[in-house]
Amino acid sequence: MSISPLALFVKHDGQSARAAVTCEYKCANACFHEPPNTSGGEYFGDIVAGLNRRGLIKGGAAAVLAVGAASALAACGGDDSAETAGPAPTPAGTPGTGTGFTAVAPNKEDAVVVPDGYEQGVVIRWGDPLFADAPAFDFEKQTAAAQAKQFGYNNDFAALLPIEGQANSYLLVVNHEYTTGPHMFRGYDKAKPTDEQIEITKAAHGLTVVEVKGEPGSGKLTPVFGKYNRRITATTEFTLTGPAAGSGYVITGADPTGTKVRGTFANCAGGVTPWGTVLSGEENFNGYFANVDKAADPAGRLKRYGFAKGGTANQWERTDKRFDLAQEPNEANRFGYVVEIDPWDPASTPIKHSAMGRLKHEGATIYVTKNGDVVSYTGDDEKFDYMYKFVSSKKIKSGTGAAARRDNMTILDAGTLYVAKLTGDHADKIDGSGNVPSDKGFTGKGQWIPLLKSNGDGKAESLVDGMSASEVAVFTRLAADKVGATKMDRPEDFEANPYTGKVYVALTNNDNRAAEGKPGVDEANPRKLNKNGQVLEIVDDHTGTDFTWSLLLVCGDPKAADTYFAGFDKNKVSPISCPDNLAFDPYGNLWISTDGNALKTNDGLFSVVLDGPDRGETKQFLTVPRGAETCGPIVTEQRVMVCVQHPGEADDATPENPLSHWPDGGDAQPRPSVVAVWKKAGGRIGM
Repeated sequence: MSISPLALFVKHDGQSARAAVTCEYKCANACFHEPPNTSGGEYFGDIVAGLNRRGLIKGGAAAVLAVGAASALAACGGDDSAETAGPAPTPAGTPGTGTGFTAVAPNKEDAVVVPDGYEQGVVIRWGDPLFADAPAFDFEKQTAAAQAKQFGYNNDFAALLPIEGQANSYLLVVNHEYTTGPHMFRGYDKAKPTDEQIEITKAAHGLTVVEVKGEPGSGKLTPVFGKYNRRITATTEFTLTGPAAGSGYVITGADPTGTKVRGTFANCAGGVTPWGTVLSGEENFNGYFANVDKAADPAGRLKRYGFAKGGTANQWERTDKRFDLAQEPNEANRFGYVVEIDPWDPASTPIKHSAMGRLKHEGATIYVTKNGDVVSYTGDDEKFDYMYKFVSSKKIKSGTGAAARRDNMTILDAGTLYVAKLTGDHADKIDGSGNVPSDKGFTGKGQWIPLLKSNGDGKAESLVDGMSASEVAVFTRLAADKVGATKMDRPEDFEANPYTGKVYVALTNNDNRAAEGKPGVDEANPRKLNKNGQVLEIVDDHTGTDFTWSLLLVCGDPKAADTYFAGFDKNKVSPISCPDNLAFDPYGNLWISTDGNALKTNDGLFSVVLDGPDRGETKQFLTVPRGAETCGPIVTEQRVMVCVQHPGEADDATPENPLSHWPDGGDAQPRPSVVAVWKKAGGRIGM
């Protein structure tokens, strides 16, 4: 069937080419609504004075070790394993080594397209069974009971953890961000899905833990029915910790203790900890709660988090009153946290860490300084929202097995939460055109402003005048508004270079930047109606409050005047639009996955050289199928892995008339899947 390119996506004026149906189910039409950050007025001088009064400014730089999905994480196992928690070892390889593959050309193929000399294979797809007693996937005969034992929908973040003592064996841990009923079920009634369809979508959310086996001389991975396999869904019990726990803001009729939360959803990016657990960010949780117009909201707290009037796309409120704000207004305050799971213990209860704040967490990435201090960075993925970090006051406890992991899972309950304030070096030269202001590019300074100090025992101190500790933990956006944090262009994933400790932030886009009545441009967000995004590079005093920053990339078509690639020759780079998730390879090269490519071609994965004469060289490594988003990159010497999210998701696509047949081909329905790519006959990725 021939598809006109114009039918692939619905173009929203001045913004990414994401299908409208994706906006509806993934982010509750955030791109059509007014950005919820309407705060104004900054009193930074007062904030600095307050910092000095409290004696919270620290000096001195600290080296950092990045711990992420692509890091050399120590192998982990069960209760009897001998893993040692602690900082990750220095990565292998030569820093500054570039990438040697031939760039993939932009395209609109219904396939994962990889460079010449590389092979690929699907690791696992939506509906694949995870347990011996789970049924095989049948698109026409789905049930909630089956989905609870099968791989979930719309995979996003991925982590690959080696299993100690088992060669070429790993745990694959994956988020499932959202579901799209019209593409999951034949004859779906958006206005009134069946009760069973609602329960299926709940079961398709959350996370999956699955054992996978590799093959010698290949990057191929195959799932097995292992003892660690697990599904976490929208009904799994979590423990809420930190200053929010037990407060009046999170108590509900079903949970008078305010400490036990059912489920997680809207899970976007994440992180891997050096103690062997996995973090996940609850992002667009507002889209799951109905009837904000019928709920009391005198302080504008619900409005600040983007809750909409009327019903939701998923219609969960029809069968469960906790998703109806008119009946359970506090239930929404129990989502929007960084969650932590122990993938090595399928019986363990996951945790939601309120000390790290409540916002639309894109993820949470952990870094450990040379002094053993644990730092986590996270972005709030909304137009004009903020960048945060959490510095723990606890050290990692060395040990073996589950006991050490349980103790280390309290690290993110004790410490200080900060939000970022940026200033530019060339403010008088930023006119919204994207013109580079100096021979050093876009540069500036910043401070981390403290919001909340938690003790780890549930007790905490608010560092924001007029707000209690529990208020800061639950309504973090309002606290950040009060201290005058810098409004960014959708801050998404953070990653730190394992060699240099520099921190990188994907700023995806913001078509409202400098629109009438909206915040204007600044040096870190230098373009009006920004539809292509940028990547920020930070040199941070990781445990302190000072940093400097520059823009590594100002994304888009390199032929356009408003793009910048760290000074590299723009005639020698691949077009890149809407950076989303970040990863590092073992040689210190940055890899970027994209979401919502505004250049009218498929999303993809790109490598960027950070050091040496080729700094800024940007090359496309792969593209994903029609309608899909590239997520969760993992890059090792042996393989690259990506999550292909929402393949075939377009406004005029239906199960009767699908846009994509990937990954199974023929007349099959599209299925979100995890893909591995490796070099033919072995060899190092990208070399």
